[in-house]
Amino acid sequence: MIWVGIGLIIIGIAFMALVVFLIKPLSNLASVFSSLQKTTDELPKTVEDLTSQTTKTLDTSVDTLHQVNNQIKELSPLFHIVGDAGRATNQLTSSMVNAVDDMKVNTQAGNDFATRKNLEGLYGALTLGYMLFQKNQEIKEEQQTINV
Repeated sequence: MIWVGIGLIIIGIAFMALVVFLIKPLSNLASVFSSLQKTTDELPKTVEDLTSQTTKTLDTSVDTLHQVNNQIKELSPLFHIVGDAGRATNQLTSSMVNAVDDMKVNTQAGNDFATRKNLEGLYGALTLGYMLFQKNQEIKEEQQTINV
């Protein structure tokens, strides 16, 4: 029986030493839980603020998208007109290219004839004279425009 009493005393002293030893870490753990409690108490308010700000931002984004969509709807006919003008210009350009190609084919025989008969100089002089005549006409038209 005495041995049981001595063993219980040793176990009690060890338990007391363990309690004294664990007081500091348990106190720190209690302070950590206390600060965690404060943080979690503030968390719903913070989440609510973030949610309201996000909602406002999304509402503003939706309004901006509606405005952009309306502006695009207003500009859409203009884009169609520009596209139609581009297609018309493309057709005109291709027609001009075809005409120039036809002219090239038609004048090739004349060029061959001029080369065989040594008439390049004469054609060059006629071309220069025609160009000067046209330039003189343009200058007269400009002077008439200025005088009016």
